Amino acid sequence: MKCTNKYAAGLLAAILLTTLCGCREKEIAFAYNPDYDVSGFRIVTENASVTADAFASGLCVTAGDVNVNDEVLDMSEAVSAGLFDCNNGNVLYAKNIHERLDPASLTKLMTAVVALKYGNPDDMITASSNVAITESGATLCGLAQGDQLTLNQALHALLMKSANDAAVAIAEHISGSVESFAEKMNEEAALLGATNSHFVNPHGLTAENHYVTAYDMYLIFQTAIKYDLINEIIGKTSYDSIYQDRNGNTKQLELKTTNWYLSGNAKAPEKVNVVGGKTGTTNAAKNCLILLARDVSGNPYIAVILKSEERQILYTEMTELLDEIG
Repeated sequence: MKCTNKYAAGLLAAILLTTLCGCREKEIAFAYNPDYDVSGFRIVTENASVTADAFASGLCVTAGDVNVNDEVLDMSEAVSAGLFDCNNGNVLYAKNIHERLDPASLTKLMTAVVALKYGNPDDMITASSNVAITESGATLCGLAQGDQLTLNQALHALLMKSANDAAVAIAEHISGSVESFAEKMNEEAALLGATNSHFVNPHGLTAENHYVTAYDMYLIFQTAIKYDLINEIIGKTSYDSIYQDRNGNTKQLELKTTNWYLSGNAKAPEKVNVVGGKTGTTNAAKNCLILLARDVSGNPYIAVILKSEERQILYTEMTELLDEIG
């Protein structure tokens, strides 16, 4: 029995050594479970020692609130909020960042990530009859069945005007249906570690079992801004373009930012530059906002607020949150 065990151990070590040393480029797959107490794994043999990168390496991580009782910073009107130092991996502020809440149009950041992973900005999209969204209060850019526009144009409408018809057109172009696209959204969210979120549509209109957390939005947004096109769009104040209807006639696409910091309706703290972001508003989600900001040295920060009762209060508290960057 001892000899058998010794032989088995030697064989296992040989297999591991071959895997680790014989092919350095080969990825080593590990089972991932969000409930694990550890985020890294170590393989050790007699002749080699390799440590896999921790899943959370380079990310801001916190299990609970951070500085919520700060007497200077008043975030009492925000249900959930977070401020993340992207370069140093520090959570500068956190309030209920793991609470599941309606995301409203912050959803569209996940939509944009999936669209650019599986599509090309030059792709030509043909809108179906499903772009005719009739829900009260839904923001639309005016797409009609048979309209043709590029994915680039649709993404501008998605992220600047927060157009729900553009979200449907993108989803159907990439996956054939809203339902199939939502499955991709959930798959990609899980790969990012955003395991406390779930999507059932690409636009964020209120739906059962559609939710995010402020922390997951940080994870999604930091991936979104790795795409040059998304970075470009979220920082624009306006965008004008032309596309075609089903008969080949031209239609005008005129967009203005919904971000008050970019439009001049709100002012960021001194020495803080708001690069861009995404807004979101529904009756269920209230007022939501996520931003990319930089300090005077150009270091990036992500700030997010979910479920603020009033838009003016949202921006007042976001300005106070951004002031912590200094």
